[in-house]
Amino acid sequence: MAWARVCLWAVCACALRVALATVYFQEEFLDGERWRNRWVPSTNDSRLGHFRLSSGKFYGHKEKDKGLQTTQNGRFYAISARFPPFSNKGRTLVLQYTVKHEQKMDCGGGYVKVFPAGLDQRTLGTKSPYYIMFGPDICGYDLMKVHVILQFKNEYHENKKSIKCKVDGFTHLYTLILRPDLSYEVKIDGQTIELGSIEYDWQLTSLRKAERRPRESWDSPGDWEKHFLDAGTGKPGDWNSELDGDWPGPMLQKPPYQDGLKPEGIDQDIWLHEKMRSTSYLTQYDLSEFENIGAIGLELWQVRSGTIFDNFLLTDDEEYAESFGKATWGQTKGPEKEMDDILTKEEVTRAREEEEEELLAGGFNEPQRFFQRFHRFHQHKEL
Repeated sequence: MAWARVCLWAVCACALRVALATVYFQEEFLDGERWRNRWVPSTNDSRLGHFRLSSGKFYGHKEKDKGLQTTQNGRFYAISARFPPFSNKGRTLVLQYTVKHEQKMDCGGGYVKVFPAGLDQRTLGTKSPYYIMFGPDICGYDLMKVHVILQFKNEYHENKKSIKCKVDGFTHLYTLILRPDLSYEVKIDGQTIELGSIEYDWQLTSLRKAERRPRESWDSPGDWEKHFLDAGTGKPGDWNSELDGDWPGPMLQKPPYQDGLKPEGIDQDIWLHEKMRSTSYLTQYDLSEFENIGAIGLELWQVRSGTIFDNFLLTDDEEYAESFGKATWGQTKGPEKEMDDILTKEEVTRAREEEEEELLAGGFNEPQRFFQRFHRFHQHKEL
């Protein structure tokens, strides 16, 4: 009985946690063609490719695995969906979705972008400002990476680590977690493949700066004196441990100066006490905080079409994102591979039967039959 009570408490606690999660955007395309009421294609170029709703040639569940599929080769694609604007200031932000390169991508993007609320959806294109770009990009053997790009002060900064993406034809779950402590995590199929510090992995350590009181605000040598580090007196009286961190202790001797010397007469080389804020000060630079998030979309190029995007999610709760991933991709990944195996075996069987019929009919000479067998063998090997 006691064990049952513990289990019930755990279930209730989990349910409460999910209930407290804020879901900013969630899209599974479960209502048929009504997705067109929520997603707006860009019309800034008549050559843009078109999307359709499809679960592909093989899938785990015909309805649950339906998503936005690219349909035309050698095209740019641009489409987006809005939601009520929000700020992730001081909160975790999780961006998650699934992508399936059914065509076995040779060159093209599979990433998503998160946009400001001011996005003009009808003119969405390569020059549209975005906050986050995340997901796989593939082109030949040279480019097989996961992009993680963040906007800071109207400039785009990419993670300097090389994060490898999946290159097969199955559906994969991509997750990006940005936390208010400036840590981040990238997951593929629920497994962590990269994590670290936004400050260091985006090479933004140069943003650490000192806060200095203007010289003109110090009116007398007495005012200046309390800003020198004095080995005898300890930490300055205006040191705030909550804002400035722990006092490192006396480091510098107070330089001598004559009575009556005006502040502006002191040489620049004198070491002044400059309040250095702790690392948490970097959060004020908004390295992972965006004030007006209001849209999500696809803006990419593909040589060969066929990619399917599904199960989009923006939330502030890591546990909810994990549960959502298990309830969607987690439920269909196994059956998807089983169906692909069955189709592959059927294709091989059908090819063998056709070859036997040709041999019996005697419609081809030996060199032609050899060439056809060789061609079919390599076709099925690629499947």
